[in-house]
Amino acid sequence: MKVEKLTLNKKIRMANILYKIDALKFGVYQLSSGKQSPYYIDLRVIPSFPDAFREICEFYVQQMTEEIGLNNFDRIAGIPLSGIPFASQVAYNIKKPFLFIRRDIKLYGRERRVEGILISGDKVLIVDDLLTTGLTLKRAVEAVRAEGGIITDAIIFLDREEGGKELLEKNGVKVHTLLNVSEVADTLFEIGAIDKDSLRTILKQIRRQ
Repeated sequence: MKVEKLTLNKKIRMANILYKIDALKFGVYQLSSGKQSPYYIDLRVIPSFPDAFREICEFYVQQMTEEIGLNNFDRIAGIPLSGIPFASQVAYNIKKPFLFIRRDIKLYGRERRVEGILISGDKVLIVDDLLTTGLTLKRAVEAVRAEGGIITDAIIFLDREEGGKELLEKNGVKVHTLLNVSEVADTLFEIGAIDKDSLRTILKQIRRQ
């Protein structure tokens, strides 16, 4: 019971942080997947707020310790671009080797998609900030596996609940999310930070999937 209460309190705290740093916007936005969305969550601003960034990275570590176990993976891999600050800081905090996965194979040097030292058979944990359709993470997983890495888990700060989790789990990756966007919306509505129309806007986007 104690652990559940602490987790709930931290989720509320994270939702409040997103509101205070103005990371949630409403309007018409095109996402990196090409989809249209009536709201946008800009997690790229978080590292500009050192206290918020530190707290969120500590939340990552707590969740991966409780749900995955720090001894169950050898390396941490980050996804360009916005996921890299979180992944690199978390790797530093828990003293794990850090990798990052390019969007495309570079056409010079070693011509690799995975940068850093990856040995065949290494267990790699994917760390990213935001999950929407899951296509970017799926390609990242394929890149690591192609170079001999083993991936069974990924940990994400915020899931927009638009099918990404299901896609990755079909590809053998268990997704651990620190926050779902529905939790953020409910929390912000309860504290009066967003109105009922804004709440409906977010929840409707989830139901459309």
